[in-house]
Amino acid sequence: MRVVIAGGHGKIALRLERLLAGRGDEPVGLIRNPGHEPDLRETGAQAVVCDLETAGVEEVASHLRGADAAVFAAGAGPGSGAARKDSVDRAGAVLLAEAAERAGVRRFVQVSSMGAGEPPRAGTDDVWAAYIKAKSDAEDDLRARDLEWTIVRPGGLTDDPGTGLVTLAEPGRPRGRVTRDDVAAVIVALLDTPGTRGRTLELVEGDTPVDEAVRAVTS
Repeated sequence: MRVVIAGGHGKIALRLERLLAGRGDEPVGLIRNPGHEPDLRETGAQAVVCDLETAGVEEVASHLRGADAAVFAAGAGPGSGAARKDSVDRAGAVLLAEAAERAGVRRFVQVSSMGAGEPPRAGTDDVWAAYIKAKSDAEDDLRARDLEWTIVRPGGLTDDPGTGLVTLAEPGRPRGRVTRDDVAAVIVALLDTPGTRGRTLELVEGDTPVDEAVRAVTS
């Protein structure tokens, strides 16, 4: 399976690329900085320099053609302001989805965030509010498209070693934390599971093995 991953040098993406390459798939990471290419090669992924903040839809579509799936795992990252939350977390996701439609890549997994889809909590700072709005708007755009999409909303992300045990469920679960290792493993399982198409799922640590948790949300 050839999988194109936006935000290819991100912490989740690097883990996802390693998992996919390790089982014989072909991960392709879209990156802004050519200096990050060696890190992607080390995971077994192909690196493609493509800045979603400046690229046009046809350029992005050219990198998607022939792929089996696309994953949006990009984000403006810590320290960025409200403007970049919009230009990356919303506009970048919209661009990748539009490019996937143009390239004929129907399977699409979007990494969002718990808290999306609802107003920011009282007292939330402006940048966090902009982030949640960007994620919410990107979700709404994706739901309106003729793609086989799955939206996954992780809780607070940690760099702790993955446990392989999660809680994956429809929105409305209590907020929690989850390792980036486990997020990457869940994305792989979602890509493999057709019954998760058209679903918005929240993800936190738990006590259910990843594959079992993904199968459970299809029933």
